[in-house]
Amino acid sequence: MNIFKRAGLVLLIMTACVICDQATKYIAKSYLMEHPMISVLGDTMRVQYAENDGAFLSLGASLPQKTRMFIFTVGVSLLLISVLIYLLFASGIDAVAVISLSMVTGGGLSNLLDRIIYKGHVFDFLNLGVGGLRTGVFNAADLAIMIGMFLFVLNGLKTSGRKSPESD
Repeated sequence: MNIFKRAGLVLLIMTACVICDQATKYIAKSYLMEHPMISVLGDTMRVQYAENDGAFLSLGASLPQKTRMFIFTVGVSLLLISVLIYLLFASGIDAVAVISLSMVTGGGLSNLLDRIIYKGHVFDFLNLGVGGLRTGVFNAADLAIMIGMFLFVLNGLKTSGRKSPESD
């Protein structure tokens, strides 16, 4: 895949992730701040308002505010820039890796935008589970990140299982 096609695909996927995440957050926030938790599908999914000061599943939320801001804005920005450079310029990267890492980068960018706009907070609103077994509260960006990472790892396992020409 040439650099222009790859850049177009990366931009398209990242933009779609940011737009979907920000739109769902806007809709959920507009409604949920005024209402209690909503339980659907026999309590398999809960929709509720939550502000997250930390990372995934509130990881790091207890850190001092300046430390959180540094890690979750500067650190995440540097990480996203690094992944984006890799996506655009790495040779031999396959289409599945481009798609999956673009999803991770797009989700990360959308959560980074929240942190910048809302002074360190990310808005979450989804919770899944059965009975007492539940996920933490998350958002569409987190979903894009998790799906992207799953696809990336699965693709890596699949491609590492193939015989390379040198091994013959």
